[in-house]
Amino acid sequence: MEANGEMGLIGENFDSGLMGRMRDDDFESRSGSENFDASGDEFDAGDDHQQNKRKKKYHRHTPQQIQELENFFKECPHPDEKQRADLSKKLGLENKQVKFWFQNRRTQMKTQLERHENMILRQENEKLRAENSVMKEAMANPICSNCGGPAIPGQISMEEHQIRIENARLKEELARVCTLSNKFLGRPVSALTGMSMQNPNAGFEFGMGRNGIVGPSNFNMSLPMGFDMGDGVMGAPPSNSVMRSPMGMIGNDAQQERAVLIEIALAAMDELIKMTEPDTHLWIKSPDNGKEMLNHDEYARIGSPFNSPKPNGFVTEATRETGLLYTNSAALAEIFMDADRWSEMFPCMIAHAATLDVLTNGMGGTRNGSMQVMHAEIQLPSPFVPVRQYRFLRFCKQHAEGVWAVVDASIDFGRNGPNGNPYMSSKKLPSGCILQDMSNGFCKITYVDHSQYDESAVHQIFRPMVNSGIAFGAHRWVATLQRHCESLAILMSPVSSDESAVMSPQGKRSMSKLAQRMTDYFWSGVCPSSACKWDMLHINNMGTSDVRIMSRKISDPSGENHSIVLSAATSVWMPLSRQRVFDFLRDARLRGEWDVLSGGGSMQEMVHIATGQAIGNSVSILGANTVSALFSIMLYLQDSWTDSSGSMIVYSPINMDSLSLVMSGGDSSSVALSPSGFSILPDGHSSNNNIVGTSSDGSSSSGSDNDNGGCLLTAGLQMVLTNVQSSKLTNDSVDTINDLIACTVQKIKDALGVA
Repeated sequence: MEANGEMGLIGENFDSGLMGRMRDDDFESRSGSENFDASGDEFDAGDDHQQNKRKKKYHRHTPQQIQELENFFKECPHPDEKQRADLSKKLGLENKQVKFWFQNRRTQMKTQLERHENMILRQENEKLRAENSVMKEAMANPICSNCGGPAIPGQISMEEHQIRIENARLKEELARVCTLSNKFLGRPVSALTGMSMQNPNAGFEFGMGRNGIVGPSNFNMSLPMGFDMGDGVMGAPPSNSVMRSPMGMIGNDAQQERAVLIEIALAAMDELIKMTEPDTHLWIKSPDNGKEMLNHDEYARIGSPFNSPKPNGFVTEATRETGLLYTNSAALAEIFMDADRWSEMFPCMIAHAATLDVLTNGMGGTRNGSMQVMHAEIQLPSPFVPVRQYRFLRFCKQHAEGVWAVVDASIDFGRNGPNGNPYMSSKKLPSGCILQDMSNGFCKITYVDHSQYDESAVHQIFRPMVNSGIAFGAHRWVATLQRHCESLAILMSPVSSDESAVMSPQGKRSMSKLAQRMTDYFWSGVCPSSACKWDMLHINNMGTSDVRIMSRKISDPSGENHSIVLSAATSVWMPLSRQRVFDFLRDARLRGEWDVLSGGGSMQEMVHIATGQAIGNSVSILGANTVSALFSIMLYLQDSWTDSSGSMIVYSPINMDSLSLVMSGGDSSSVALSPSGFSILPDGHSSNNNIVGTSSDGSSSSGSDNDNGGCLLTAGLQMVLTNVQSSKLTNDSVDTINDLIACTVQKIKDALGVA
């Protein structure tokens, strides 16, 4: 019995550690230290035998004995005869005393466990009573948790019950969609659905038949709010993955947000197609210059979901341009969906670009159906026009064989940049291009740019240009793309008719790559962006304009030697044609008339690599035309180009060793550069601001040298200060670069006869 009772109490899986946790109980002091001794040898004889028989004799163990017994009990609560004998001998106790102590200790533990179980049972009983009370109250007034209606059987039909459940689900989904739509579009989703009610096929029929490019539409795309088109066509994440949205949401909210983003992209694609139709009433001729301008009344009539009220101080610019490119549509679509290659194609316009999230990857291994969230910073080479920052959706679709469309639409407003660098608050409405392959090997591009921006951030002398759409509009995108395609075709051509024929193709590519890096450095010093951070030091008034001076620290490849780069830039209006200013500044023979560091001497072009058909589109090496000991070894790397949107000249000193390395096709990434230069842009006033370049039909055009308009000249200088601590960057260095740029601008004015 004793063995069975002990086994039933302790069991084979007994946790001996529980004993130590129960030693602090009140019951322990008695049962653990006082033990009844039932030995017959301890009873007294004689007359007191009956009295002593009724008395219980207790033996109190010492603390040391109790501690030893407790320690052994933790390891073995059921000692055998040999273990009890060893303990009794070790502790100076009799064997039966040890046996009774362990019996009492097990009884104590059993009592404590029963108390604990009783307490748990009481708590569970109270919980069940509370739940029972709640259930009784709920049964008195039953309500369906899915639809919110009565749940008493028989009051409503099963069909009505299912309708109520579906209605409740749709209400919850609509609330989420309205919240997300208001967040991205700045207006409730009702406007988006209103357009679909007016024209059910307007939202999602994206065939190109309406603009006359190809036949009837062969593409209908209508996505449910669940986002998945089945079979992974649109790249939906697997059902067991955690969906995360571009804005950081997860779960159901992320799924709803992605669905809204896709709906926005589809609506943007539909609007782009309407905007690119050749005979649409959305565009009218401007009475001032005959160029196309958006018909705002017609745009409001079509009920665009993107036509929300502008914030205070914002203005709208909308432009459209058509041109021919020496490439194919599929290759261009691939470049547009790659942020790095897209930036390389428009280096003078895109300061920084990145893909933030990919919603869909496309179909059949192509970019057809590809959709992603991107970030871009668009620049104009002047310190007086802040960089435009966009976060937008980009959607690419193939509408027919050889016909592609790429559309952008903002999902957030640009904000102030890091380190206090201001960005122009702006919003991109549906903008993009239609690409169509032609039978002659060219690709026809129709580009639309539709934006809203804060006009107050633009300097007064640049507002006419920006308002006209010349600065950031479709014309500049197409002109830049045409010049880039032409430059690539010339550099990759095995036949060369220029003076660089003696240079290997590898040498020409290395030289062009170095020139592009030099130009990128120059633009970063004129238009600060997140791609290259500068610290604003000084804004100095220079007569009719301002000089912006910035600095940044650079290190050599070892990271041990540090230098400081100072950059100064300013823009002025010139009452001269762009052609005249461009020809003057790029002519090496006239360089001494404005270049302070050339010592007043003329220079000559030693190497010429053509990068375009227009005169002046080239990469050159300029050398001093004198044998002066001071200037005979002075060499300049110069990059210049011009097109119908503007002109640019950038130069940097280069030593002979670096030049030899580059001309032999070596790696030019280690060549040190200190670029300076000029940009020459239309002023937005003249009806004829064109310059020698390529027109939209691919033919050469030349602006009038005698036009009465002016141009906007931006000058930028960079100066490297070696072995200078930041604490020693005193006013002397700032004054030096300020005087240099002021003197350069003044010399240009004097040489051109500008008062």
